Amino acid sequence: MNKREKLLEVKNLKVEFGKKNNKFVAINDVSFNIYKGETFGLVGESGSGKTTIGRAIIRINPVSGGEILYNGKPISGKIDDDLDKEITKKIQMIFQDPMASLNERAKVDYIVSEGLYNLKNYGSEENRKKIVEQALLEVGLLPEFASRFPHEFSGGQRQRIGIARVLVMEPELVIADEPISALDVSIRAQVINLLSDLQEKKGLTYLFIAHDLSVVRFISDRIAVIHKGKIVELAETEKLFANPLHPYTRSLLSAIPTPNPRLEKNKKIEIYDPSCHKYEDNPPSWVEIEPEHFILANEIELEQYKRMIK
Repeated sequence: MNKREKLLEVKNLKVEFGKKNNKFVAINDVSFNIYKGETFGLVGESGSGKTTIGRAIIRINPVSGGEILYNGKPISGKIDDDLDKEITKKIQMIFQDPMASLNERAKVDYIVSEGLYNLKNYGSEENRKKIVEQALLEVGLLPEFASRFPHEFSGGQRQRIGIARVLVMEPELVIADEPISALDVSIRAQVINLLSDLQEKKGLTYLFIAHDLSVVRFISDRIAVIHKGKIVELAETEKLFANPLHPYTRSLLSAIPTPNPRLEKNKKIEIYDPSCHKYEDNPPSWVEIEPEHFILANEIELEQYKRMIK
């Protein structure tokens, strides 16, 4: 894993909202890398800061501290116009709500083309239409859908339009912000499979944000668990599921529904109590407890976690 190329590096990231006495720290001292070609899962309950991190990477949310590097270049804060254009093209986002993220007054042709218009990198009008048609075909939609409006489509089709809008930019990194949470259960697997197929065909790298751990397990190579603006554990997917160390991770995993009614009835859900950590005199730090397995812990907890490693 260490020999793989780092596409994105997040170092000691801090994001704040509000001013002076009303400041709220949404993200506090978060660090992780995303390697080229992988799917990096970011999970946590609602309000934990998952989307804020995604929006900071795509430069929607300003960064208060730390830095974000893309292909080794700092992209947080002020950057020159050429790098800004490159980042706009190479990092794209699929939004959570397929209803709210599409312009209801615009036709699909314009919605999918918006990024092309902004960067003026499509050549002739005929070429632009070909790019849009190809993108629609790649997400399983007919080219003639380009002349329709968003309200004429189902939720799953709308999300496919959102994915087509991303594809025309030929990105390297796609931030998928809970892309299936607003969809019917029957449609979710289709969209997940579509994302996997596109990754294989185009060599995409994903930051996959979700609260549903069973979905993240299916699609992710590595998973980071975030709680109240801090990442508490990060490991390869199967390692995390087989041997979760942090009590918050264990709490999330214990809440995953089981398809067997008998097992579901008898299972015990672990309730996470932050007071179990004694950080007043012994604050935690971000430690690599074993290769590619990181955890937020102080010295006492670290000794306990080391004994839990299988």
